Amino acid sequence: MVDKKKDFELIRQIHTVLVLHYLEGKKQAEIARDLNLSNSKVNRLITQGRKMGMVKIDIESPFETLMNIEHSLTRSSSLSEAIVTPSVTGSAEATLQQVGRAAASHLLETLRDGDVIAITGGKAVSATVEALEPERDFDVTVVPLTGGIQGKYYTDVNHLATLMADRLGGKTMLLHAPLFAESRDQRDMLEQVSTIREVLDLARRANVALVGVGSIEPEGSSYYDLHPVPEADRKMLMGMGVIGEFLAHLIHIDGSVSNYALNSRLVSVAPTDLSPCTRVIGVSAGAQKVFPIKAVLNGKFLNSLILDEDTATAVIQEMEGTRDVA
Repeated sequence: MVDKKKDFELIRQIHTVLVLHYLEGKKQAEIARDLNLSNSKVNRLITQGRKMGMVKIDIESPFETLMNIEHSLTRSSSLSEAIVTPSVTGSAEATLQQVGRAAASHLLETLRDGDVIAITGGKAVSATVEALEPERDFDVTVVPLTGGIQGKYYTDVNHLATLMADRLGGKTMLLHAPLFAESRDQRDMLEQVSTIREVLDLARRANVALVGVGSIEPEGSSYYDLHPVPEADRKMLMGMGVIGEFLAHLIHIDGSVSNYALNSRLVSVAPTDLSPCTRVIGVSAGAQKVFPIKAVLNGKFLNSLILDEDTATAVIQEMEGTRDVA
């Protein structure tokens, strides 16, 4: 028979130890001293109490709603991870900066010495680079995924790559080529230049890719900072079913690359070239990015996505609405 008195005393002792450790925050050595027990005895009592189900840990977060949205986003797409930040009402800039800080933290948490980081230009990537505050230097190499457009800090991908490398304590290889060549033949010629080919080949072998997702809606779209497009051509793009841009490639809602002539003149890694990379991190914010994000997710170009709450909620509605129709 079970010795009920002995069993009660053991449970009582376990309970006392658990209260002191989990509720009062005392270390095992302190408990051992206070109760005249050995450290190993205290450890055994805590372990026994956990096995008996006497410890129930309930973790609550003030941002539980955001975590639920993250779960819904990964469930409705091929993403392995999503990070959703609060949206700042009335301030697209503050929202973008918050997304950038979250992306910077995520990058620093997953970065390893020896990594090659390939990046695009864009406002969201720029906000991420600006938010980088590593606690140590990383032995990494940063390379552009595309040629660049000078004139604005966020379209000059060489500038962003240099700034990122400086902040991380790494090095960079620059891509001295325009984003758009004058013709397809010139693009092919540029990509055969050894210094350009070397950088693009390294970008294709990157361990980490940090990428923006671009809109082609006129208001707030950085695509037209990359290449001014006449109003008539913008309407034509819409008529062709172009919904956004990824790596400066115009894409359709299903993630396929458009046959629009500008795509054939790009000095850039192609979206499908990123498929071997297991850490493709997308960064985006704003209502105008909802359909471009949906297109990128349909193309399965990303492993992780960092975005704001309002944008994430709208993307989920679009993704789940499409799935219900199908």
